[in-house]
Amino acid sequence: MTVKILADSACDLSENHYKTYDIEMVPLTVHLDDQEYKDSIEIKPKTVYDAMREGKTPKTSQVSPQAFKAIFTSYAEENQPLVYLAFSSELSGTYQTAKMMEQEVKESYPEAELHVVDSKCASIGYGLVVLRAAQLAKDGAGTDEIMETAVYHAKYMEHIFTVDDLEYLYRGGRVSKTAAFVGSFLKIRPILHVDDGKLIPLEKIRGTKKLHKRMFDIIEERGKDFSNQTIGISHGDDYETAKKIADAIEEKFNPEDILIEMVGSTIGAHAGPGTIAIFFLNNDYK
Repeated sequence: MTVKILADSACDLSENHYKTYDIEMVPLTVHLDDQEYKDSIEIKPKTVYDAMREGKTPKTSQVSPQAFKAIFTSYAEENQPLVYLAFSSELSGTYQTAKMMEQEVKESYPEAELHVVDSKCASIGYGLVVLRAAQLAKDGAGTDEIMETAVYHAKYMEHIFTVDDLEYLYRGGRVSKTAAFVGSFLKIRPILHVDDGKLIPLEKIRGTKKLHKRMFDIIEERGKDFSNQTIGISHGDDYETAKKIADAIEEKFNPEDILIEMVGSTIGAHAGPGTIAIFFLNNDYK
């Protein structure tokens, strides 16, 4: 039986991707104006970004244990193999919740082929890992091959990103109030990346042109062979900048493909509008 791939909404893939590759998606929750919304189903990123521009502070919460239990139970009952690739455990409790529910369901269905994998990735970096797993599943690969390849892609997936306003990271507890104020005043923008699932600041750059040039330098320094891989770009409601960066990447690195998506509500609620992120493998494509 074909292996089913499950992802959560923090992978920032489009509905078209879910349909094309038969990926099931479980949404995280966005809290805005005292209301709860299922990410990407009941609320779209644009709504979140517009609210943030108005000074509002949306919050997010992980997938509930009940949601995972229902999904895992349904696959166990049908005896269909399921691989859930989870949003980084360093950025959300969703992975830990899924692991608990996996064990609980397996107490009732000990033969169930349920597998929960911590991607340690976010946004389209996470989405690219999910897509690779889904491609293999569609081609008839087994759970071992799918998980081995997904873990490899996750391990070598670079996340290079910047935010437009440090105030949003301050609200999310990522930088101090002083750093946010000084950064905004001096037009300083940080370059950050994800290391072993954790959000790590790399450098601070003053000026947009210097910032983009440095991001390209980092791609060149850390990247390897782009000819057979997809480079991902995600943006916080700034498609114009994302497209300019994509065109420059196409010209300079000539990757097999470039995937542009908006940063979804879950991550966007913390990073804010104007976020730009670039994702690529720093090792051979597998």
